[in-house]
Amino acid sequence: MKKVVLSLALVAVLGLSFTSCRETADKAGDAIENAADATGDALEDAGDAVEDAVDNAGDALEEAGDAVENAAGDAVDAAGNAVEGAKDAAGNAVDSAKDAAGNAVDSAKDAAKDAVDGAKEAGKTAVDDAKKAGSDAVNKAADKVKGL
Repeated sequence: MKKVVLSLALVAVLGLSFTSCRETADKAGDAIENAADATGDALEDAGDAVEDAVDNAGDALEEAGDAVENAAGDAVDAAGNAVEGAKDAAGNAVDSAKDAAGNAVDSAKDAAKDAVDGAKEAGKTAVDDAKKAGSDAVNKAADKVKGL
C-alpha cells in the first residue's frame, strides 16, 4: 500500500508540475511575443527617426547649397561692380588726360599765335621805323643837296 500511495503522490506531483510548466511556458511565450512586438515597434520608431534625420540632413544640405549659390552670385556681382567701377575710373582718367592734353595744345597754340602776332607787330614796327629812318635820311640828304 505504501507503494500505491507513493505512486499516486508521484503522479499528482508530476501532474501539477507539468500543468505549472505549461502555464509558465504560455506566460513565457506571451512575454516573448510582447517583447517581439515592442522590439518591432522600437525598430519602426527608430526607422522613422532615421528617415526624419535623413530628410532634415537633405534639407540642411539643400539650404547650404542655396546659401553657397547666393554667396557665389553676390561675389560675382561684387566683382562685376568692381570691374565696372575700375572701367569707369579708367575712362574718367582718360577723359581727364585728354582734356588736359587738349587744354595744353590750346594753350601752346594760343602762345604760338601770340608770339607770331608779336613778331608780326615787331616786324611792322621795324619796317615802319626803317621807312621813316630812310625817309628822314633821304630828306636830310635832299636838304643838304638843296642847301649847298
